[in-house]
Amino acid sequence: MSAAPAPIEGAAPAPLLVARGIEKRFDRTRALAGADAEFAAGEVHGLLGANGAGKSTLSRIIGGHLQRDRGSIVWRGAALTARNAREAISAGIAMVMQETSLAPDLSVLENVFLPELARPGRLRLGALRARAEGIFDSLGQRDALPLGEEVQRLSSAQRQLVEIAKALAVGAALIIFDEPTASLSPGEVERLFDVMARLRAAGHALVFVSHRLEEVFSITDRVTVLREGRTVARSVPTATLNQAELIRLMVGQELGGIYAARPAAGGGKVVLEARHLRAPPMVRDVSFALHEGEILGLAGLVGAGRSETLQTLFGLRPLAAGETLLDGRPFAPRHAAQAIRAGIGFVAEDRRGQSIIPDFSVRENLLLGHLSARRGFLLGYRARDRRIEELLRQLELPASRLLDANMLNFSGGMQQKIIIARWLLLEPRVLLLDEPTKGVDIGTRSAIYAMLREVAGKGTAVLVVSSDFEELLGLCGRVVVMSDGTSIAELPSAVLDEAKLTLFAAPRSSMAMTTGLLEALAQETGGAAFWALLDAGRVFCLSRVGGTGAADPGFGAGAAPAFEETHIPAALAAPAERFVLEPDGARATLLVRARSHRGHELGWIGLTVPGGAPPAPAPLAARVHEQFARAI
Repeated sequence: MSAAPAPIEGAAPAPLLVARGIEKRFDRTRALAGADAEFAAGEVHGLLGANGAGKSTLSRIIGGHLQRDRGSIVWRGAALTARNAREAISAGIAMVMQETSLAPDLSVLENVFLPELARPGRLRLGALRARAEGIFDSLGQRDALPLGEEVQRLSSAQRQLVEIAKALAVGAALIIFDEPTASLSPGEVERLFDVMARLRAAGHALVFVSHRLEEVFSITDRVTVLREGRTVARSVPTATLNQAELIRLMVGQELGGIYAARPAAGGGKVVLEARHLRAPPMVRDVSFALHEGEILGLAGLVGAGRSETLQTLFGLRPLAAGETLLDGRPFAPRHAAQAIRAGIGFVAEDRRGQSIIPDFSVRENLLLGHLSARRGFLLGYRARDRRIEELLRQLELPASRLLDANMLNFSGGMQQKIIIARWLLLEPRVLLLDEPTKGVDIGTRSAIYAMLREVAGKGTAVLVVSSDFEELLGLCGRVVVMSDGTSIAELPSAVLDEAKLTLFAAPRSSMAMTTGLLEALAQETGGAAFWALLDAGRVFCLSRVGGTGAADPGFGAGAAPAFEETHIPAALAAPAERFVLEPDGARATLLVRARSHRGHELGWIGLTVPGGAPPAPAPLAARVHEQFARAI
């Protein structure tokens, strides 16, 4: 093994917590191989790394959720060994996780003071309520949610706010945010960053774990970067880095180099078509067409229903409404074996729990799909021998290891390649992949991309779910965007970037205030109100309300036409806070730039009305500015 690179270091303030030489193994998988970190009070510290770098493992060790194998942690000048999360919390360390750990049937107040409920004696609810109001007031969120509301009725952003209040209620001095923005809309991210800024100003130490680099540059003061379980940069001031340098630290090379030329959007024969699929509670209305030889991306935030859509297509979830067509014929698998025999393969997100049998040999795991596809009494393994030899060469796995008795003897990356090879062995018509590169190193990611491009080149239709938007844009020719269980856009990846994809994927439920503004503008003026991004001669419509006939701008939600393909090209080409009349005089359009209260660009709010005598633009523009200036 090559020597680890010497970590880049910055001159950090006096640390509150120091972690040195942290090591952790899961069976034979080495998650951490000597990780170091220092976190100081009064700063937001980014903990970064590619998938599988070990950042969540290090966070969970510091937070007491996991035990380290080796290394030391010094907290406030004294050695710390937290045997569980309770001991870490008692010491003053808390975690706010992507999936919150709140009691759904209890109220906000009860969740904030959950430890108090276990103590003997009488509860003083009045005093607890006053303390809770003080905590939310210190966060600038006193009116954000009622204390008596059941947690199960709250949005993801509101639940995270309760988690933060819960950490403050027990006196946490260091709070670790593990991928906190994964299920939040841009507006909700803004509010979270406001809360984090207040915590920083109050002297708390905050650790921000994220893979979204634009957020890292927006909120962090310093960053520590892990790569393959080791620290390669420690406490480096964020302001001294740019995005390209940070990517090189995270992956050891230019990330774009692991993607081949982006494939064209599918235009061949439609192999798999979904029409208004509904599989409650997560899949509500999903439609798309997947072409032969195409790699299609399915994008969305956590909870959008992406994984559940794949499970429905594979027969793991019952279809309540809608239909699926396979090669033009209706197809509704009632179980996975039926889907496999029809030529559909499925790589699940949970590699350990859903895809491998640890006590089976590599060969037996590789042939699991073959057994499901085969009918009859005999195993028929020999029919696959030649293809197995080809796949072994592609996997760079010696044939002697086929009989290895335990799949857990292999790294997570090799396990994932074997799982994908299981389906390639069957030469499927359709391959469904759910987070195929989750928890694997950069070299394995590159190998998986090559495998997928090769199988697509031979005609297999590939559908990929990934939370890594850069991965989707680099691998896929088209992207279908899902939000709240509904497919809301289908666009060529060539016209998208991560920022646009994030805004498209924002939960519709989190856009209620913006939608309300659009509805009010459309109703009051009789026009079409829309929220859109303008870039490179295209309008990317995030939402639209109203407008027919002379008030129709020529595009709807989820569309991304060129300016000249719309009914309002003149207004789009020269956006201004006044009504711009089209040359034919049929329509006039007002475009107002939307900025958050933190100064971030959030696109444009547009209003198209019939030409003639449009309303006064200044009051309308003022309403838009006021709306987006709020801490939403």
